[in-house]
Amino acid sequence: MSERILGVLGGMGPLASAQFMARLTLLTPAARDQDHVPAILWSDPRVPDRTAARLGGGEDPLPWLRRGLRGLKAAGCGAVAIPCNTAHLWIDGMAEEGLPILHIVDAAAAALRAVVPSGPVGVLGTAATLQTRLYQDRLDRMGWTCVTPTPEEMDGLVSPGIAEVKANRPEVAFAPLAAAVRALAGRGAQAVVLGCTEIPLGIQAGPADSLGVPVVDTIDALARVAIAWAKGD
Repeated sequence: MSERILGVLGGMGPLASAQFMARLTLLTPAARDQDHVPAILWSDPRVPDRTAARLGGGEDPLPWLRRGLRGLKAAGCGAVAIPCNTAHLWIDGMAEEGLPILHIVDAAAAALRAVVPSGPVGVLGTAATLQTRLYQDRLDRMGWTCVTPTPEEMDGLVSPGIAEVKANRPEVAFAPLAAAVRALAGRGAQAVVLGCTEIPLGIQAGPADSLGVPVVDTIDALARVAIAWAKGD
């Protein structure tokens, strides 16, 4: 393992950040402590709500995101993983801090290609992530067509499921989130990208074999890319 230090800009939400750190550890080929990825987690749950900022005129999160990046840079980090999909809507502003950012959508695309090389795929995420086409535009250019939830599915299933995970109730989140996955599969999706890092936590709280379609966990996808960066690959 190289001495590259990974920065993790987290707290959005805290449980997803903790899960990222756990998966970063569990997915690393290691036989001893020293084989693992040196990483520093900046977990600041005070970052203003990203969806409210983008869609509802809420407080701008960028100053908070840049503050975290400056802290990670000062600590010696050479690149940053952000286990929050919606935060990537501010990636241009964050890039001005001069730290390379491992893009979560590109990480998800790499994982998705191993499952479904082309064709229709579903994307779940926050309202801001989907309405700004963070995933759809990038995946369309790579050869996929995207199926997304209807407004009714967002209001009745996806957004409530995400909220339950943020409230530390992932077991309650499973039913609505699983229903959203099955709805996308019913409209032709051959796989579903869980494009909000709360969603995998809700899905994992129930039986995966009940979904009827493969899913791409963006926490795991980002962790694998971070491990590859740390190894110098």
